[in-house]
Amino acid sequence: MSARTTDINDEEIEEVLQLVNNQYGYDFTHYSRASMHRRITRFIDVAGYRNMHDLKNHLINDKTVFDFFLQRITVNVTEMFRDPGFYKVIRKHVIPIIASYPSIKIWHAGCSSGEEVFSMAILLHEAGLLNRSKIYATDLNPHNIEKAKIGILPLDVMKEYVSNYIQAGGEHDFASYYTAGYNRAIIRKELRSNIIFSQHNLVTDQVFNEFQLIFCRNVMIYFNRELQNKVLHLFHNSLSPLGYLALGIKETLLFSDLKNNFDVVSHRDKIFRRNR
Repeated sequence: MSARTTDINDEEIEEVLQLVNNQYGYDFTHYSRASMHRRITRFIDVAGYRNMHDLKNHLINDKTVFDFFLQRITVNVTEMFRDPGFYKVIRKHVIPIIASYPSIKIWHAGCSSGEEVFSMAILLHEAGLLNRSKIYATDLNPHNIEKAKIGILPLDVMKEYVSNYIQAGGEHDFASYYTAGYNRAIIRKELRSNIIFSQHNLVTDQVFNEFQLIFCRNVMIYFNRELQNKVLHLFHNSLSPLGYLALGIKETLLFSDLKNNFDVVSHRDKIFRRNR
């Protein structure tokens, strides 16, 4: 019989998280407990394990189980031009400001399979800025990074992405940004040429560059407050003076001790600007 949510207690969740941290170096202990509880329970059901002891035994003895576990418990929900109003604000109010820099550096933290990164590349291309921009796209999950590098998306989602693009202020032929075939869409190589994909762990890794714009959308909602604040410090230290930070719709700076270090660009779209 598969496990039910009520069968698993917090102590067992903690044991699995400590095992993963000790054996594989991935620290999920500061992620929201409710979120971890749901995802681990769902993983046990999907993988067909009988109980938590069975899961721990397989995690200890089989790295392929951990690889599957990592894919299932990290959040990989994304789409191109997600929340089109957000991208309209980026297009109209942020890109014209960062255009003043001789070279533009942007960080997408928690890039998943790359759809939002490709969206930003399109905006930069349309503004004539892509050639002097570097987009650093990072994720905790190496499977996501490898998938994003090749830029292949299901063709059947492109109709929805066209709608998002138009709502975000796009006026060009969206189909010109990818090639289609065999039920796949491949993002054009020239759009991907200035994107640097690499693995980065927001929990343990440090500042690695200075950026004019950082995206981290719908990632921190799965962290507890302590970890959220730690990550916000990382972003603050990674931003150039007057650099921009874009969070998810349900995320905020209000609880952070850094809230006075940022000005609000768009409260609705959770876009902030580091002040001096």
